[in-house]
Amino acid sequence: MIDTINFEEVKWYHVFNPTDDDFDWLMDTFGFHPLDIEDCKSSNQRPKIDEYDDYYFIILHFPYFDKQNKFIRLKEVKIFWGRDYIITVGSAHWVVKNMFTELKRLSQLQSTKKKEDEEDDDTLDITSSSDALLYNLLDRLMVETYSLVLRIGTDVDNINFDIFSKKPTQVLEHLSVTRKNLIAINTSFKPQLRVFHQFESGGIKGYEEDMEDYWGNILDQYQKMFDLVEDYGELIEGLSHTFDSLQTNRTNEIIKTLTFISTIMLPLTLLSGIYGMNVPLPWMNSPFVFTGICASMLLIVIAFYLYFRRKGWF
Repeated sequence: MIDTINFEEVKWYHVFNPTDDDFDWLMDTFGFHPLDIEDCKSSNQRPKIDEYDDYYFIILHFPYFDKQNKFIRLKEVKIFWGRDYIITVGSAHWVVKNMFTELKRLSQLQSTKKKEDEEDDDTLDITSSSDALLYNLLDRLMVETYSLVLRIGTDVDNINFDIFSKKPTQVLEHLSVTRKNLIAINTSFKPQLRVFHQFESGGIKGYEEDMEDYWGNILDQYQKMFDLVEDYGELIEGLSHTFDSLQTNRTNEIIKTLTFISTIMLPLTLLSGIYGMNVPLPWMNSPFVFTGICASMLLIVIAFYLYFRRKGWF
């Protein structure tokens, strides 16, 4: 299904759940390269920007949380960018859908107003050109991604506090989920950073001459998020090593305590086993033999305890 917003200077086509007829219409109407159409039909494409004589084709990845609000997933945003149009294809990120719906509603409202009232509307800046529309679309995606990255940072901070207080199983689960999410974001950011560098460096010129600062702002936002993700990745690795050290230390303490108990119990078990045999033994008929055995066991325990304390093992 192809939905359209007609502005004064630019059109936005949103092709949601495209069919073969929709792809044929795009090729016939705009003359898009068949390889770009094939990329739109398939998923899991790498981030890229292809430059042609009369349009650009962009594939970008932006993260979002799944339905359980736990794991990071990546959504592809595929855009055809021409001089007087923007075409978004496929089941795009919800930010794209919301922006399209919002601008469509505002466009319908503007059609009922007078021209002088429309000149005061900020949306005219957004839709003054395809470059401005693309910039605002990318800017909204950046804002949403930045909020997601900050949420990951909050998870890292929570792990930093919980690692010394909560149960190890809960901390380990939280640690593993956060690390997985950071890896997913980082693997999507690295190749995409090169794409945004093309905007800022002038490799992608666009159609407006005064957009360099805006493309630079997009790159700055993305570079800032990339740096944050790398910092969070280093922190989560440090916290992981700290958690492993704490668990190792706790395990060693447990093993040391069990070894201490086993070492003390070994001579006691030997002594009780000897006097439990059905053979004649010294003092077995003495009325004080039981008291003597108990006293001997107590002395053995005290001797081992003092020895371990002196060695600093306990």
